[in-house]
Amino acid sequence: MNILIFFLILTSQIIYNLPITSSQLTDPTPYSGNQGQWRLLHSSVGISAMHMQLLRTNKVIMFDRTDYGPSNISLPRGQCRRDPNDAALKVDCTAHSILYDLGSNTFRPLTVHTDTWCSSGSVLPDGTLVQTGGYNDGDRVVRTFSPCNNDYCDWLELPNYLIQRRWYATNQILPDGRVIIVGGRQQFNYEFYPRSSQNQGGPRTIWLEFLRQTTDQDENNLYPFLHLLPDGNLFIFANTKSIIFDYSQNAVVRELPNIPGGDPRNYPSTGSSVLLPLDENTPSNGSIEVEIMVCGGAPRNSYVLALHGEFINALGTCGRLNVYDPNPRWLVELMPVPRVMADMLLLPTGDVIIINGAAQGAAGWENGRDPVTKPVIYRPSEVLNHRFSVMIGSPRARLYHSTAVLVPDGRILVGGSNPHAYYNFTGVEYPTDLSLEAFSPPYLSEEYDPVRPRIAAIDVVFGYRQLISVEILVPESLSVRVLSARLVAPSFTTHSFAMNQRMVILKLIGVTHVAAGSYRVSLVGPSTAEIAPPGYYLLFVVHADIPSSAAWVRVQ
Repeated sequence: MNILIFFLILTSQIIYNLPITSSQLTDPTPYSGNQGQWRLLHSSVGISAMHMQLLRTNKVIMFDRTDYGPSNISLPRGQCRRDPNDAALKVDCTAHSILYDLGSNTFRPLTVHTDTWCSSGSVLPDGTLVQTGGYNDGDRVVRTFSPCNNDYCDWLELPNYLIQRRWYATNQILPDGRVIIVGGRQQFNYEFYPRSSQNQGGPRTIWLEFLRQTTDQDENNLYPFLHLLPDGNLFIFANTKSIIFDYSQNAVVRELPNIPGGDPRNYPSTGSSVLLPLDENTPSNGSIEVEIMVCGGAPRNSYVLALHGEFINALGTCGRLNVYDPNPRWLVELMPVPRVMADMLLLPTGDVIIINGAAQGAAGWENGRDPVTKPVIYRPSEVLNHRFSVMIGSPRARLYHSTAVLVPDGRILVGGSNPHAYYNFTGVEYPTDLSLEAFSPPYLSEEYDPVRPRIAAIDVVFGYRQLISVEILVPESLSVRVLSARLVAPSFTTHSFAMNQRMVILKLIGVTHVAAGSYRVSLVGPSTAEIAPPGYYLLFVVHADIPSSAAWVRVQ
């Protein structure tokens, strides 16, 4: 690699050939003068999108539960689903899953045979979505979806593959390409996909005492927050507590301090969480800084109070924790408005968008009030007390069972909201919403096009620690000190948590001026599979806080 870099220096006009750090990215987008833009894509896609996953084909798979009765979209070719265990319809000729095409703004129905209610998922290194669990006859089912370039791919189901029922569990892709599945209702344990055998005794689940310790009378530890750390361990947050966990040895490596305030952050007091970007441009003698952020939730007892018609204010705080600090302490910050059931997504800029949710109540049917329709963008690198910016609001409430994902052009795709046991469109305060919207953050404004990079050519396979070349076009002159390249793992989003989401800021080696407005950027692939597990990622090039559209790359 060093010889190749030396060759580039000799044969090209090098603009910059030293590592840069994220602290040098000092030209922020002026969010104060731009609040983004909403666009309604479809008034109805036929289902309420309880779960979403972006696939490498630029299509987004969405699905709801199956046991609420008919949806508003029929299965193709007159097909019907026959399920004697279904609580609502034994014969159902409507679809409960769709595949949405970002490029054409069209969608088609998919077939799920068993109940996917409150399930979880991850994408394997080959791009296959593995979705696990659900309810009733679906609680031990594994379903897979392999992306294709035609209209024939559909869900495949593996009945009774899971060892335990998984309802409200969380998944995380691991460095070796396996998926760990943690928790679920009354499941204080974890297991793996594919199944793992222990000492020739066959597949088994592994007890996790932390989950038993964090449950309470309202549970408040469902859909625990999982983040894979650069040392290969897991960060697990449930209720108010968090640990660093070695899943290979079933050992707690470190107990971290409780989040201040004593109020729960997991379902049904649903908050959200992100792992802030991992920057590989750290000094050679330093380690990557790892910070976790947890925002929103509901005060203790909010769920029971909501069941009895009393809706109290949601939590208005975020906690931020450096998990590798010798003496870690939560930094608590106040959001512009309290929020429960909000989604948190990493933007290409490394900022965090907080979107959807309510200002009162808790998660669950009929339990939320006062929709919060204005997204908030949080800038981790800004000075304290100046990190939040309020965006323009949507005309639509997105409450329980709403979702959001980042898509390759930098927009946020938003759908779902069904706070009822069945689809209910009339006579209720918050009707079931089958629409699909997109929110465009301020960085997509045309006024920033002169400095916006465009990816012209790229190595589509990234090896670990290998040199990578990306050719970009920038209409105006390039400022290297505000240039970066970022890998983003698309998330499986449900119930206000974006599973498997992560961003890696790649090590920048140099930039070569090729021609007018054209540059070759030299990068180094991720250091380890613990930092970036194998699989498909979105690569964004960001210049002066303005991102390109992403290119798909495969890390292996």
